[in-house]
Amino acid sequence: MSMPMTITYTHGDNLYVNTTNRCDFACTFCLRHNGNNGSIYTDNLWLEREPTKEEILADIQSRDLNQYAQLVFCGFGEPSYRIDDIGWVIDQLKAQGCTSFIRMDTNGTGCQIHNRDICPDFANRFDMVSISLNAETAEQYDAIVCSDFTGSYEAMLAFAKEIQKYVPHVLMTVVDVIGEEAIEKCRAVCDSVGADFRVRAYIAE
Repeated sequence: MSMPMTITYTHGDNLYVNTTNRCDFACTFCLRHNGNNGSIYTDNLWLEREPTKEEILADIQSRDLNQYAQLVFCGFGEPSYRIDDIGWVIDQLKAQGCTSFIRMDTNGTGCQIHNRDICPDFANRFDMVSISLNAETAEQYDAIVCSDFTGSYEAMLAFAKEIQKYVPHVLMTVVDVIGEEAIEKCRAVCDSVGADFRVRAYIAE
């Protein structure tokens, strides 16, 4: 018997939306590759199939959004794969009066994934985009993320600059295990593109 899909789940004060398990990265630190199903957040974030946009909407609507500080499109894959469907879901929510603070956590390579500029798709939909910076140079970045594409570091930085035209708050993050020197170099990279910077705690399991 199949287990029900985990589309939405709570972590902290936020409601997270798990729309896909597809990812163009195979990051060395990712929970997906250490045998964890996502249980630090919920029982299992692996999807037997991708939920339809209607299923995503219905799952979100089954929650009391007033209970949550943010509605976050994140999950166990790269959410920008589903940018068209996510945009539709947000439009439906807003048409029904939703005033939730809406964020996407992304690796910033959605334009490479879709082979087009997806930044305009975020306009009037998202309040924040959080982008994983991961490293201060392209060489270090490539070694960490193992991207399906070439030039992903440059694509991520270009996205971080361009998305600021469409989203009020753009954040770039690194994990705290990279060391203080690397953190400061990443902060300088972040400053160069005009985004905010945050150091997040690494969760091993």
